[in-house]
Amino acid sequence: MNYILFDGPSRNNLLPFTYTRPVADIRIGILTIREKWEKYLGYTTSTVTEDYLTDKYPMVELEDNIMINASFCPNQNIVDAIKTLKEKQAIFKGEDVIAFYTTDDQEEVNFEEYDAIDFEGDIICVENTWDIFSKNGIAIQEDFNLLSEGRTSQEIPKTNNVIAPENIFIEEGAKLQFTTLNASSGPIYIGKEAEIMEGSVIRGPFALCEGATVKLSAKIYGPTTVGPFSKVGGEINNSVLFGYSNKGHDGFLGNSVLGEWCNIGADSNNSNLKNNYAEVRLWDYQTEGFAKTGLQFCGLMMGDHSKCGINTMFNTGTVVGVSANIFGSGFPRNFVPSFSWGGNSGFTTYLTKKAFEVAKVVMARRNIEFTDQDAAILEQVFEATKKYRRE
Repeated sequence: MNYILFDGPSRNNLLPFTYTRPVADIRIGILTIREKWEKYLGYTTSTVTEDYLTDKYPMVELEDNIMINASFCPNQNIVDAIKTLKEKQAIFKGEDVIAFYTTDDQEEVNFEEYDAIDFEGDIICVENTWDIFSKNGIAIQEDFNLLSEGRTSQEIPKTNNVIAPENIFIEEGAKLQFTTLNASSGPIYIGKEAEIMEGSVIRGPFALCEGATVKLSAKIYGPTTVGPFSKVGGEINNSVLFGYSNKGHDGFLGNSVLGEWCNIGADSNNSNLKNNYAEVRLWDYQTEGFAKTGLQFCGLMMGDHSKCGINTMFNTGTVVGVSANIFGSGFPRNFVPSFSWGGNSGFTTYLTKKAFEVAKVVMARRNIEFTDQDAAILEQVFEATKKYRRE
């Protein structure tokens, strides 16, 4: 069977992260949503997404296809239901379609012609940016069960101070000495070739993905995910780093999400709670205003390739777009448009030529090429977000 993950109606709610990737490639838990589906299904997947992303994330369409809403994270119950789908059948959760079996061209789907099946089980749905951190604990547990089932963890070195070792899984090549790992409140997963340096104190749920590093004496509260080849230090609480991003120094990051290729300068902090304890509002790209989140704790949402200088202060509920560069004293605005350069004193446009020069250098340090595809995507984001910048 051919499985295709489509962005669905939540795509715009997940900006700025979906400016540069399909919904399927958001990381929540240990794995990306795509990686979860492929492990459960036993097949590779392709994608229906925005036109400007299709060169990098193409769709492979055959005569018979099962389309899956990428906002939903798989579990065994939904996967079993999907594998029994027949032509012109669709699975719904409430009014939202989870999956459907089609032989039609995708522009011709009419669900009134489909046999609707209600899915009554529990399932994680990523509908808003803050779901990425607020639902991360459940996602870590589900991914931990999936990845550890039938496997044996590497031995935990004896120099470590460990609580609930049965909830800790260490992949081959990982390094950790003289750390404190408390997995009594949730699992701890340490990926292949990852490292936790001495003196770090970590409370689960926690995921340290392949090649990632926790630096000396870090303090991390779960549920937190440190994506592949990222580096973290200082104090972190309930946050998700997608991958290749660094928050390597002292300072606080809480209830936050960082995309890929981000960098947080030394001693930078974000607020995750308003002084008056009021509900946090976040920038909404659809209404082009600030919308309620229903959350009391909500920190920083930072899109791919964005960075901040040392001692940067982010207010509660700050949204930073793609390829922004923030520096200087005081609090910047709590919505920083993509390709902005500056801080509290004001912003100018960060031209793509300069942004691409930095991206090439940053990615080359990890032996990854900044491709023409990457440049074309960022050019499109630059144009799409021009209206938010004060030229």
